[in-house]
Amino acid sequence: MGTNRREWLKLSSLAVLGSGLSLRSMGNEEGLTRLFGAEKGLINLGSNENPYGISPKSKQAIVDMLGEANRYAMNIPSLQSFRKDLADYYKVDAGQVLVTAGSGEILALMARHFNKGNLVTATPTFSILPNTAKKIGTEVIEVPLTEDKVHDLPKMLAAISDKTQLMYICNPANPTSTVLPPAELKSFCIEASKKAIVLIDEAYIDFLDAPYNESMISLIDKNPNVAVIRTFSKIHAMAGLRVGFIIANASLIKQIEPNYFQNSQFAVSCLSLTSAQASMGDEEHRRHCKEKNAAARAYTIQSLKQLGIRVIPSYTNFIFFYLDKYSGDFAKDMLNKNSMILRSTQYPDGKWARVSIGTMDEMKKFATVMQQTWK
Repeated sequence: MGTNRREWLKLSSLAVLGSGLSLRSMGNEEGLTRLFGAEKGLINLGSNENPYGISPKSKQAIVDMLGEANRYAMNIPSLQSFRKDLADYYKVDAGQVLVTAGSGEILALMARHFNKGNLVTATPTFSILPNTAKKIGTEVIEVPLTEDKVHDLPKMLAAISDKTQLMYICNPANPTSTVLPPAELKSFCIEASKKAIVLIDEAYIDFLDAPYNESMISLIDKNPNVAVIRTFSKIHAMAGLRVGFIIANASLIKQIEPNYFQNSQFAVSCLSLTSAQASMGDEEHRRHCKEKNAAARAYTIQSLKQLGIRVIPSYTNFIFFYLDKYSGDFAKDMLNKNSMILRSTQYPDGKWARVSIGTMDEMKKFATVMQQTWK
């Protein structure tokens, strides 16, 4: 009866899904409309999402879990081990991991927890942590990137003072797509963590090849002030399912968990957790996404360079390029043409744009629009 009930739930769930929602994807080869404006040709290249969708194993796990969606995750036996499963995957202890609804939540919570003194970060960088800190009145020390749009580690180290509580580095960097050599970053983390908490955001590390794909997680045992943020939003393609986590020395986890992080452990749905569990076991899907991203990225970079556009070398699933003397609001102009959603910003050294890497077909359309636009 138990087996029959599970099969009935699975078939019922699939029937419901078949009535209007598909769990297929892999680049949307089936042609389903999935973005607002897509029926008119609008392509969303503004949020660094993985266009190939979640793992097939994750899709099946969600279907299997639908019959338990009325339960809190803490009441579902198969999810009781999620924190340990995650820790085992990254070769750390369960007491060194905290889970939240996306890594952006971690950034906001860290800003709220370390709200005394000041925060040292780069500019430009991913904005959630520094913006949250500014909103609650924390002083934010922003160190400009180098001319090559890489974190200036010597200047960041020099910016630390007795007032500094927290240091934030997004590596690979967002929005500039650059990366730091692991040996240099390690040395920096060890030295800086003697004076402050060093938070390394590795949201895009899964798109890197050796030697750059070395995580700073290896530092946490001997350096209790080093913490690493990871997410299922990028290579795992779970941006809409919201699963992120922080890995740190157990002493730091014990310090932050009783505060804002305690409630965050109940904020991730059972469907999201089971999807993440399954995705960890699908290395083939992640390899497939990485390879397709690399091919589309190389094509797009070459297309931009052929137009004479300065492009920052990219190690991620997005590209940062210089708009030179382009007049007007580039992102707005692209949207008004009903062609692309992307980001453009005025920085002290001029106007820059960031475009996410979509499928090869999407990037070919982007290249065509750029050829028509860039004059």
